[in-house]
Amino acid sequence: MQSTTQAARETTGALPLAEASQPARLISLDVFRGITVMAMILVNNPGDWGHIYAPLEHAKWHGCTPTDLIFPFFLFIVGVSIVYALDSARRGPHGPLVRRILKRSAILFGLGLFSALFPKFDFATVRILGVLARIALVFLACGLIFLKTGWRTQLGLLLGILVGYNVLLQVVPVPGFGPANLEPATNLGAWLDRLVLGEAHLWKFSKTWDPEGLLGTLPAIGTGLAGLLVGQWLRRPVPAADKVAWLFVAGGGVLLLGLIWNGWFPINKSLWTSSYVLYTGGIAMAGLAALYWLCDVQGYRGWTKPFLVYGVNAITVFFLSGLIPRMLNLIKVAGADGKEVGLRVWLYDTFFVPYFSPVNASLAGALTVVLIWLGILWWMYRQRIIIKV
Repeated sequence: MQSTTQAARETTGALPLAEASQPARLISLDVFRGITVMAMILVNNPGDWGHIYAPLEHAKWHGCTPTDLIFPFFLFIVGVSIVYALDSARRGPHGPLVRRILKRSAILFGLGLFSALFPKFDFATVRILGVLARIALVFLACGLIFLKTGWRTQLGLLLGILVGYNVLLQVVPVPGFGPANLEPATNLGAWLDRLVLGEAHLWKFSKTWDPEGLLGTLPAIGTGLAGLLVGQWLRRPVPAADKVAWLFVAGGGVLLLGLIWNGWFPINKSLWTSSYVLYTGGIAMAGLAALYWLCDVQGYRGWTKPFLVYGVNAITVFFLSGLIPRMLNLIKVAGADGKEVGLRVWLYDTFFVPYFSPVNASLAGALTVVLIWLGILWWMYRQRIIIKV
């Protein structure tokens, strides 16, 4: 990872891509990214995982909570950002851009692997896939697709992925289990993950399936493709009011299709079902349309600074916010009962548990993490420090 100034970031050679948009960037896109990452930090850092408000938890299996919107929103934003970063540059030689896309994808995947290994570095049981790995794979696929194809081909790929994934999960028999099914441990994606990666390298809370598994990466790429299509629409030389109106219409239509498809292919984040792609993509379209109208067309930006400071250093804060709590817990101190506990646990037990109900203490702990990072990122923003991979 490297640090750069705002001026360097705005040169054509910088290519921060999914981190922050390039010249003529959308303020609304940075704000949308910031809102998404701030929400990601909130739900990933409760004071106590045993006490969480329902909207801040993932759906148990089928269904969608507000928390289940966060990851697809980020992948959608990755797709939109690719357009703003590469649209002009792709008219020239593709070689340097391909190498940058490959390099960035490899670094993102490596950061995810490092995060999974830290602090034990046990390669025998490390989870190979995860959030950063999925971002890397979606970025790689969508970046190359955008360089080499037009919007019609991208739309065709999106539709083909959604239909094909539905067929794979609901028609193709699962070796060793029988008919196709959507159960956690016996669906085709779970079987493929165990076959290719092995149970030791899957999500530690299941060991039989992975919510960021191999097969589910296909429809996740579809989420990125939806972002590509929206990004190209926003760059068209048409009146802003038309852009917003049609984006709202498209978002509503896509959301409705997702709800209809939910009738036989249920909305499910862990499987990243086709209905989930459409449902979350429709909401993302409407959300970006609203922010685009407010921030880029009407110029209402006074409220955006907290989200901007999160948005321009999105990967940095996501990566470090997962690492630092584990670092703190490596420091052992005496707890209230005299037993050794990690420093993070001690801080939570000392400053939150005595003063709130369990669920409110957990929420207060998460909000404190968000505010601490807001202070750090605000300072970085004022210093024009952007860390990109």
